[in-house]
Amino acid sequence: MLLKKRIKVLWTDIVQSISGNEQDFTQGSITKAIVLLSIPMVLEMIMESVFAVVDIFFVSKLGADAVAAVGITESLITIVYALGLGFSIGTTALIARRIGEKKNNEASIIAVQSIIVGIAVSIVITIIGILFSKDLLILMGASEKAVEIGADYTLIMLSTNVVIMLLFIINAVFRSAGDANISMKVLWLANGINIILDPCLIFGWGFFPELGVKGAAIATSIGRGIAIIVQIYFLFKGSKRIKITIKHLKVNFQIIRKLIKVSIGGIGQFIISTSSWIFLIKIIASFGSIVVAGYTIAIRIILFVLLPSWGMGNAVATLTGQNLGAKKPERAVKTVYRTALINLIFLSSAAIILIIFAENWLKLFIDDTAVIEKGAVALRYISFALFLYSIGMILIQAFNGSGKTQIPTLLNFICFWLLEIPLAYFLSIYTSLNEKGVYVAIICGDVLLTIIGIYLFKRGNGRRAKYNFLILDLQSCR
Repeated sequence: MLLKKRIKVLWTDIVQSISGNEQDFTQGSITKAIVLLSIPMVLEMIMESVFAVVDIFFVSKLGADAVAAVGITESLITIVYALGLGFSIGTTALIARRIGEKKNNEASIIAVQSIIVGIAVSIVITIIGILFSKDLLILMGASEKAVEIGADYTLIMLSTNVVIMLLFIINAVFRSAGDANISMKVLWLANGINIILDPCLIFGWGFFPELGVKGAAIATSIGRGIAIIVQIYFLFKGSKRIKITIKHLKVNFQIIRKLIKVSIGGIGQFIISTSSWIFLIKIIASFGSIVVAGYTIAIRIILFVLLPSWGMGNAVATLTGQNLGAKKPERAVKTVYRTALINLIFLSSAAIILIIFAENWLKLFIDDTAVIEKGAVALRYISFALFLYSIGMILIQAFNGSGKTQIPTLLNFICFWLLEIPLAYFLSIYTSLNEKGVYVAIICGDVLLTIIGIYLFKRGNGRRAKYNFLILDLQSCR
């Protein structure tokens, strides 16, 4: 009877979470708060990962060079992700604090300024994409055939980067306000459109033109673009905590400066971490398109597993910011501990499954034996990093949610630039490991990040410095 009652309560919480009923996450059960906020964020992250998985699923039918072109382009697009996620962190820290203080109007003002900044940055990237997309592929070491196949894909993805930027930023607005179910639903819509358009535009189904790899870029951009229109509708509809009106539609340089100040650490950490992937794939590209294709598919599978965990991390960031705004740092710390334990169990289980059945996962995407063999090796190696990284990624989001973005930035610099990239180059070029050296370096970087993160968390949460590691300078968020 007790088990039945608990299952019923859990199901009620899940339904409540997805339906989007307004909640105050700064009081009541911490576990319930984690569940209510994490579930839509986890589903949102799954939907975000579906973009990459669906694209690579259909593109893989075009051959290894097509997959390599998409993989290298995605490495370039990680810079856009880095900027979008960085501004999302700043947006989350500022808005979550305002929501915790019950200052919803100020939160709405911050939301508009975040969107303005995102549009301004995306314009610069669009110009670069239009002028240098083909040159960037060549610079990244793509083969001549991969450049020929993927040049248009790269051009479209970079020139329409605004849809990626705004999708991240506006979803951060909803998440930080506690309305994560809206973020989840718009991504459901975007993915539904992408899943339908991808095969139609790639292979020319029905009355659609056969566009090859270029079709995947167009489908993805259309899906995300329509999602942004829906996001803007919800922002102006204002049935939730954030409501934008005409009076909010003006530039506020004071808030923009504060946003950039808080976001700069987030941007820095993601620039560091994502640019490291660019260096890694450049090293891997030296081993040929087969290796790049296998690595690309393996990374997509890893991301599919990781993004739900990032959803939990986003929940931690929001709960941390809101609880600090409500002056409840002890509750913020307890939330971090509980979420880290949940993520440890989840990612450890996922890693075991990936390691045991690596080839089976690769076969879902491609039937090329050589690509499957190389991809399985990459998948097994990188999966080992998930055991410890499961804790580290939650701690990093706790720092981000509190506004202490400089800590993850420093961690990423040490672990990815000072350790991972040089180690990957040395092991792959100067030892018999070849491309496996890159995978070993990835494991070492992620493990070191977690170890240092735990140390800083424990030190800041010690008896003498009680909760200081989470206490953001209030002036930086005002």
